Amino acid sequence: MESDKKLLLHICCSPCLMYPYHVFSSASPDKKFDKIIGYFYNPNIHPYSEYLRREESLKTFSEAAGFKVIYEKDYDMEEFIRNVVFREENRCYYCVGNRLEKTAAFAKSSKFTHFSTTLLYSRHQDHSYIRETGFNLQKKYGVNFYYEDFREGHKEGIELSKGYGLYRQNYCGCIYSEKERFFRKQTSIK
Repeated sequence: MESDKKLLLHICCSPCLMYPYHVFSSASPDKKFDKIIGYFYNPNIHPYSEYLRREESLKTFSEAAGFKVIYEKDYDMEEFIRNVVFREENRCYYCVGNRLEKTAAFAKSSKFTHFSTTLLYSRHQDHSYIRETGFNLQKKYGVNFYYEDFREGHKEGIELSKGYGLYRQNYCGCIYSEKERFFRKQTSIK
């Protein structure tokens, strides 16, 4: 008998969870996983009050849906900043890689067969980088990376999050993306 397929799903925020959760929890006969557990690990989110707001939004949804989520206690924002300072233009690569690696390591130590991320829902993320990083971590940790392009359900995910009344943030999460929402680079006019 084949062993259960268990997925540890990294969650960046509750709105990005909506469409993947809908896909995974559909009652289709070709169910991809026997068990799915969420994993909230996001030391990039700044300020801490924003981190707590996103965590609370996820708790609200997970309790309503009966969806189990593991909330990482480690909020090492300083480590995030140390690794991106003077490399701000490439910060997203560190950010995504760090969160995926932590997820893969946790999946291995907790005997999951697969890991993935809700970052695959975002139209703002570099999917080729996420995919490449995920498969490299699959080799390193011996836990399968599950890739699916969830961007096709972007509008549906928005409607689902609104239906649940979830908090919808207006920036990715880090201090740099918070600044960018106010200070957009402008093209110089000659």
